[in-house]
Amino acid sequence: MTEAPQQEVGFRHEAFFYADHDEFLAGTVPFVEAGIEAGETVLIGLPATKRGLLQREIDPDSPMLHFLSIEETGRNPGRLISTWRELLHGQEDGGDVRGLGETIWPGRSRAEIDECQRHERLLNLAFGTGPAWTLMCPYDAGALSNEILTTAKHSHGEISADGLLDGALPTANGACFGMDFGKADLRHVRQLVSKRAGTAGLDIRRTEDLVLAACEVATNSIQHGGGEGTLLVWYEDGKLICDVRDTGCITDPLVGRERPSIDRPGGRGLWIANQLCDLVQIRSGEEGTQVRLQMGVVEP
Repeated sequence: MTEAPQQEVGFRHEAFFYADHDEFLAGTVPFVEAGIEAGETVLIGLPATKRGLLQREIDPDSPMLHFLSIEETGRNPGRLISTWRELLHGQEDGGDVRGLGETIWPGRSRAEIDECQRHERLLNLAFGTGPAWTLMCPYDAGALSNEILTTAKHSHGEISADGLLDGALPTANGACFGMDFGKADLRHVRQLVSKRAGTAGLDIRRTEDLVLAACEVATNSIQHGGGEGTLLVWYEDGKLICDVRDTGCITDPLVGRERPSIDRPGGRGLWIANQLCDLVQIRSGEEGTQVRLQMGVVEP
């Protein structure tokens, strides 16, 4: 097992690289069994194939194990920090916890991988000063690129917020439909997104989710981004994409990734978008903020 350097804090965030199924089991089975023997709750989020391999080697009915559907919850990595946090807080006896989470697997899109890599760094920020627990993140070294593996070696130790919202998203690769909007135009935002979703073949429920997410982000632009913004919508590679841009600047890299407290008057727009969309990407700096929402079109 190869691990990235560890930060000297209560949260241990380990990258584990394996070349095949045998190496995967050689690293994960002892990790899980050690947790059970120590009386720890073990939270497991693995793709279905790896989850099945592991379950054949351990007692999957152990009360110490909690399985998370990573393909569903982790499809948008923006949901994962709050998921881990809620699972941790759900341990009523206050016992120790360890986790096993594989977020990058072969077949994920470049945009998804980028957000997963940012998520790995954000984990250090979100949990670096909290209660002690260990999270092991497996990486399939036999199938993933050297670039992904090299990035993983450096994303599991350092606690830093620098650059987590930096960067430019790729330009649209398709016919764009757009509009400028202000406070009086949210109805037109809903209409544009709904119309393009219908044209793309998005089903009713996912259309409603995307319309709500886009309106929440547009409302954020009106309230915090200078009172106005720009919306672009296009279809690309089986996904409907909404891009919302404004002149505001986001300073909290964990924005939208942690559930807002009930006594907080705002801060729910990006949280809601993360819960509803297949992928949410946020880039922000002195020149403004860009929030990109993706929703995959499921073939009938």
